[in-house]
Amino acid sequence: MSVFLAGTKGKSDCLVAFEAGGPRLELHVKSSVASLFGRAIEAAARKEAEAFGATGRLSIEDDGALDYVVASRVEAALRAAGLVRAAPIDAHGKGSPPARAEASRDRPRRSRLYLPGNQGELPINAGLFGADCILLDLEDSVAEDRKAEARILVRRLLEGFSDFFGGSEIAVRVNSLSSPFAMDDLAEIVGARPHCIVLPKCESSSDIEAWDREVLRLESSAGMRAGSILFMPIVETAKGVANAADIASASARNVSLCFGGEDYRRDIRVARGPAEEEIQVARSLIVLAARAAGIEAQDTVFSDVDDLVGLEASARRARSLGFSGKGLIHPSQIGIVHRVFSPSAQEVAGARRVLESLAAAVAEGRGVASLDGAMIDAPVAERARRVLVLAGVLEEKSGRKGARDAI
Repeated sequence: MSVFLAGTKGKSDCLVAFEAGGPRLELHVKSSVASLFGRAIEAAARKEAEAFGATGRLSIEDDGALDYVVASRVEAALRAAGLVRAAPIDAHGKGSPPARAEASRDRPRRSRLYLPGNQGELPINAGLFGADCILLDLEDSVAEDRKAEARILVRRLLEGFSDFFGGSEIAVRVNSLSSPFAMDDLAEIVGARPHCIVLPKCESSSDIEAWDREVLRLESSAGMRAGSILFMPIVETAKGVANAADIASASARNVSLCFGGEDYRRDIRVARGPAEEEIQVARSLIVLAARAAGIEAQDTVFSDVDDLVGLEASARRARSLGFSGKGLIHPSQIGIVHRVFSPSAQEVAGARRVLESLAAAVAEGRGVASLDGAMIDAPVAERARRVLVLAGVLEEKSGRKGARDAI
């Protein structure tokens, strides 16, 4: 008789084994924290098994997994065995969609922090990191034989534990359209209402249109407002860069166009240069495509976690080209990236002077405004307004005054 497994024996996780058969459920729990939480683990596992009408032998080897992780692993094992839940319920058994503010297009996205979707312990303190966007990853960081249990874990996390994320935007990176996992990812997580879905390896507008049709169908099935979930497409190949303008404008859901530099380097067969000169053209094309479509551009990750000097240099190069944020793979990178992509006190002061000079000219009936001998034209004024809008958003987010204090 087959045994169906889910989870691991790793710290803050549990290994669940289910063997169907027999008239009743036999539950066996072995836990490193049994004296404190053994009964809670048994209760969470039994509740999940009963929801599936499971009979047979259910064994759990636990090393400090939270209840939602235990329930997620049990659900994954039971579903692998072909069982179906009698009635859909969320992580707390409420049977209602998660209460979460809808996504906003107008918010800072200086940082998107990737967290592997199959590691249940990582999101617990995610809100303390302060990233603008926390990205739960179902793609590159999850092995193929763990995809199903990862998407279940992410769904249950979104359904019942949004307080883990603080004020950060919540995004999920699904698997690419060319994989066999993409539609299953969407079916699992759309109803759990992430703010954004991150779409990897986009190479044409038809890719975005296919994603859009399926998400729209799932939103309707879940009783959600059409278009409530936003998209962040990632361009990661030469073909994607060549079609970046079409990708950026392919859906009204698109809120930013992201660059995947590591895969792009592999696709064009080059290594990372000392000044990242090999991605200069791709970066520029992605920024142009995003801005032409009226959305933001977000730069690639910097993969050397220990090289904070290199990270800052990379972020500054990206900002100088027009990017508004960067992907991150470790919380230690957040502070540097926020500093680089936030308006400095000098920039804020300069922007205020520009708009004050413009206002004075209007009040005096002058057709032309100038500052320090330079004419203030429409592009200069618009740039000043954007600086102050961003500084104001960051002040509001932090609850403190001053653009620098908002980091």
